Amino acid sequence: MTGTDAPVLRVAGRPVARYVTRPELPARCSPRPYLHPVTTLTGTAVTEFAPADHIHHLGVGVAVPDVEGHNFWGGRTYVRDQGPTELDNHGTQRHTAFPLRDSDGFVAELRWTAAGTELLRERRTVAATALTDRAWALDFTFSLTNVTAGPLTIGSPATNGRPGAAYGGFFWRARKEETAPDVLTPDAEGESAAHGRRADWLALVGGDWSLVFAGATDRTREDPWFVRTEEYPGVGSSLAHDSRLAVAPGDTAVRRIVTVVADGRLDADGAAALVRKAVSQ
Repeated sequence: MTGTDAPVLRVAGRPVARYVTRPELPARCSPRPYLHPVTTLTGTAVTEFAPADHIHHLGVGVAVPDVEGHNFWGGRTYVRDQGPTELDNHGTQRHTAFPLRDSDGFVAELRWTAAGTELLRERRTVAATALTDRAWALDFTFSLTNVTAGPLTIGSPATNGRPGAAYGGFFWRARKEETAPDVLTPDAEGESAAHGRRADWLALVGGDWSLVFAGATDRTREDPWFVRTEEYPGVGSSLAHDSRLAVAPGDTAVRRIVTVVADGRLDADGAAALVRKAVSQ
């Protein structure tokens, strides 16, 4: 399930992430480029690819369950008054070029197509930077441009009638361990306290690793967090929480997430300090 063109990101000479551009996946998984494995500086994996509980969860990337009814997330589609339903509506994100590519990052161009039609064109900028001898940051920006002649709207199961399921956008499927990771934000602890709420940052703290996610633009910080720990460990930033996100013809929706990847278990003060350093770089 790997592609032939998979650049490796390095921090201080150490490999920390692999970017798969052309995965060989079934249509039901909504094939798309992804980062996996992503590791700490000491080599601890902090992503999962196609786990048994959700085989369409693919490391780190951009996944959207509803673009004008087309599924770019994978798996079943939530249908109002019907529930999760198997539909032949899956789209594909196709990598087309690397305008810029280096050992510590890249710029990639992608086309989002479904039912034979190109809906969105994406420019994705990814960079890996050192923070300390135990932490680095993944800076991930995606820009989605509507290339159709009419307006497009992006939705989620929540906007389609399933409360609490506003997933869609940047998504990180984290490492699953025997014990669910802890969740921290600047003023809350636990999945239920953080899920569906806005916060400057959100930390997922595992057995010997920590991930701290931060919206790095004012517009990104307006999106609430989607977080799961008990069912599976995953964090995303919700493009369509309360209502569908409209993108006019030729317009572009841009989001930037910076994620601190650290060895060890961070507390709130440690997470906040590393986020400040990561976002200011």
